[in-house]
This record gives sequence, C-alpha cells and structure tokens, in this order.
Amino acid sequence: MSNQKKPQANSGTIALNKKAKHEYFVEDRFEAGVMLTGWEVKSLRAGKAQLVDSYILLKDGEAFLLGGHITPLKTASTHVIADPTRTRKLLLNARELDKLITGVQQKGFSCVPLALYWKNHLVKCEIALVRGKKDFDKRQVEKERDWAREKQRVVRDNSR
Repeated sequence: MSNQKKPQANSGTIALNKKAKHEYFVEDRFEAGVMLTGWEVKSLRAGKAQLVDSYILLKDGEAFLLGGHITPLKTASTHVIADPTRTRKLLLNARELDKLITGVQQKGFSCVPLALYWKNHLVKCEIALVRGKKDFDKRQVEKERDWAREKQRVVRDNSR
C-alpha cells in the first residue's frame, strides 16, 4: 500500500476571470478571504461560480465583491431565498486595504478579482490592482505570444 494522498475532485481553482487578464495589466496581487453563507459554499464545491463582470468596491475602509455570480443549488437552498449576485465582503488586513485604497484613489488603478480558489477548507479570492490596456497594447501582447510560440516550434524542429 502506498501512503500517498488521493487528490480531491473539488480542490484548486473554482472560477477564473480570464477577461481581466486580457483587458488589464496586472500590477499587484492580493489574497482575500470571502464571507459566504452555507448554500454558497455548497455551490462552490459543485463549481457553480462566475467572475466575468465582477469588480471590487472599496468603501468605508472595507472591500466588497460585486457582480460575482454563485448559482444556488436546488437541493442546498430550499429554505433560503438565495440571491446569486449579492454583495460579498472580502477579508483583508488593514495594511492591504490601505495599499488598495491608495492605489485606486491616488494612482488611478482599478481593483478586480482574478480567481476564486480553495486554500485548505477556506475559499479565497485573488484580487489585483490593475491598469487598463489600450487596443494597441492588446495587439502587441498577442504578437509577442505568437512569436514566442513560433520560436518554440523552430527550436523544437531544429533539435530533431
């Protein structure tokens, strides 16, 4: 018998915000806890979350996740009126909140969620200070990605 742990089916990333990495330059990343109710945790274990049009609101020294969609399970939320897009509070240190607030107010950054994931038995949200990309920036990033891929092909073909 081996003493290796079996990988869990629900471990790792719950939801990604792929649109954010396309639309913005990521400057600084933070890890925040998320205040959830019981039915939301059950839905997240089933992978029923989306971060597509969500954003972070910084208000009164607190951070909130707005627009994050967690679809309620029919079996888990029978006795509760579930609001899939409710505002969820993010748990951050005071130092991290100060960095976010000064970045958004003084330096002109935006704050967006990048991912929801499991860390042990807790749900964490990766948030980032971001700067918007222009259209020519997006095209330049795509050209660089294509060129890197082409270089790998050439090196691989020449090594054969």
